[in-house]
Amino acid sequence: MGNNDVTLDADVIVVGAGMSGLYALKVLRERGFRVIVLERAAGVGGTWFWNRYPGARCDIPSLEYSFGFDPELEQEWEWSEHFAAQPEIERYLNHVADRYELRSDIRLETGVAAMTFDEATDSWVVDTETGETLRSRFCVMATGGLSAPHRPDWPGIDTFAGEVVQSSLWPEEGVALEGRRVGIVGNGSSGVQVIPELAKVAGHLTVFQRTATFAWPSQNRPLTPEHQAEVKSRYREVRAQQYASPLATAHTTGATIFTFADPNKFILESTEEERVAALEEQGFNASRIWADAAKDMDANEMAVELFREMVRRTVIDPEVADSLCPKDYPIGCKRPVLDNGYFETFNRDNVTLIDLRKDAIVEVVPEGVRTTTGVQELDVLIFATGFDAVSGAMTRIDMRGKSGRLLRDDWAEGPRTFMGFSVSDYPNMFMVIGPGSVGVLANYPPHIELQVGWIADFLEYLAEHGSTRAEVGADAQDQWCAEVEAAAVGTMFNAPNCHSWYNGGNIEGKARVIPIYMGGLDRFMARAQELATNGYEAYAIR
Repeated sequence: MGNNDVTLDADVIVVGAGMSGLYALKVLRERGFRVIVLERAAGVGGTWFWNRYPGARCDIPSLEYSFGFDPELEQEWEWSEHFAAQPEIERYLNHVADRYELRSDIRLETGVAAMTFDEATDSWVVDTETGETLRSRFCVMATGGLSAPHRPDWPGIDTFAGEVVQSSLWPEEGVALEGRRVGIVGNGSSGVQVIPELAKVAGHLTVFQRTATFAWPSQNRPLTPEHQAEVKSRYREVRAQQYASPLATAHTTGATIFTFADPNKFILESTEEERVAALEEQGFNASRIWADAAKDMDANEMAVELFREMVRRTVIDPEVADSLCPKDYPIGCKRPVLDNGYFETFNRDNVTLIDLRKDAIVEVVPEGVRTTTGVQELDVLIFATGFDAVSGAMTRIDMRGKSGRLLRDDWAEGPRTFMGFSVSDYPNMFMVIGPGSVGVLANYPPHIELQVGWIADFLEYLAEHGSTRAEVGADAQDQWCAEVEAAAVGTMFNAPNCHSWYNGGNIEGKARVIPIYMGGLDRFMARAQELATNGYEAYAIR
C-alpha cells in the first residue's frame, strides 16, 4: 500500500483540548488541515477544567495570560482580577471555543489509550479509551506539562471511611467541606492556594506538610476599568514585548511569579543593616532581589534566611513558624508560589500543622491518618500532591514509534526530544511545549501561539512539498539534549539538595533530569525560526 493510499480520518489528530489544543485546532484548520481533537475531560480547558478546587487561580497577570492572536478577542473580554480565578479562565477558554466554532471538531470524554506509527503508510493509528480507532498523517500532542496527577501510595488509603479528593481532579459538583474535619497533604502551588480557603469553611483543618514551601504574597486585587483600558490601548506593544521576552511576559500589572533580581545587589556584599532595611521595605520579596542568590549557594542561603525571618514575623506560634521555614533546599529550586494569606492561615484556631519530618505518616485508617504520635480524625482527606510533570501525560499513553519501540521505555532515563517539538524514531508526532522546550519557564498563551505557529508552518511546508513523513535525526536530538543540560548548569535546579517536579525529584523512581530549556523563549524561538529558514535541516523528510 502506498503512503497516499491509506484512508485517513483526519490530517492531524490533536490530543488535548486545553489552551494548546484549542489554539492548535484553530490554526491548523485555518491552514486547510482536517483536524480531530481528542479530549479525556467532559469539557474544554485542560488544566482549567480539572483544577477547580477552592482558591484555584492563575499566577500570571490576567491581561497577559490570554491570547493575542485576535485584537477583537482582546478588547471584548473583560478580566475581573489581576490574577484570574479558575472559573473565569474556564469561561474564557469556553468563549474561545464558541467564538471560533471549534467544538464541532472536538470529541470530549475521549481519552487516548494507545498510539502506533504505521511505517508502511506514514500514519498514526490512535486507539481511544472509548474503543474507537482513528488514523491520521500527523499527531500533535497538546497534553500539557501539569496534567498527570500524582498521589502518594500511603498504606491503608483504601480503608479510609471518609471522602478522598485529589485537588487536580476536583469534582465539578464540589465537595461538602463546611464544618467538617478536613485533612490536606501537599503545600506546593495548589496546596498554598486551597489551604486558606479550606480554613474558612472547615470545622477543623489539619495540614500534613511534607516540605516547607517558599510562597510570596500575590498582591491580587480587582482590576479597575481604567487600568484594563490602559493596557488594552497598547496591547500590540504588550504582545510584542511578550513574544520577544525570555519569559513571555511584559510585567503589566500586579506581582508576578517571574521576577528579575537587581543586577547591582549582592547579598554577600550587603551589611546586616541593608538586609534589615530590605525586609522592612519589601517584606517577603526581600529574599528575591539579590543577583548572586541565583548561582551562589552561600548567597542563596542568606536570602533564604530573610524569607525565614518573614515567616517568623508572620506566624505567631514559634514552633509552627519553625516548621514552616524552608531549611534544606534553595530558593529557585522549585516553581515560585504566589499566595493569598497562606502563612497567616496558621494563626487560626481551627488549623493544625503536622510536620511530617517530625511526626511521620504511619498509615491511613478508617478514622483518619495515623502518625507516629497518634490518629488525626478526619471526614475528608485531600491530596494536593502535584503531578508526574512535563513527561507524565505522554508516558501514560501506550505510544509506539518505529519498530514498535515504546516511548515509555525510551524515556525511562528521562525524556529526550528535539527542542520539545519532536522525538527521534517517532515520525510525524509533534508536541506543543513538550519536554526539552522552555516549558513552564515562560507564560503559556504567547508561548503556545509561537510554538503552534511553528508546527503549523512545518506541516504546511510538508504539504506543499508532497511529503508524508518528517523525522528528526538522533544526532540533532542528542545535540539539543546536551544544550538543555548545559543551560541548566550552575542554576539552583541542579543543586544537590533540589528535589522538585522540575527535575523529576517529586516522583519516587523517576529519572532525575531537567527537561526544560533555560535559555529563554526568545533564544529558543530564534533557533526554531533558523531551523525553518534552513528547510528544517534537522529532519529527514520524504
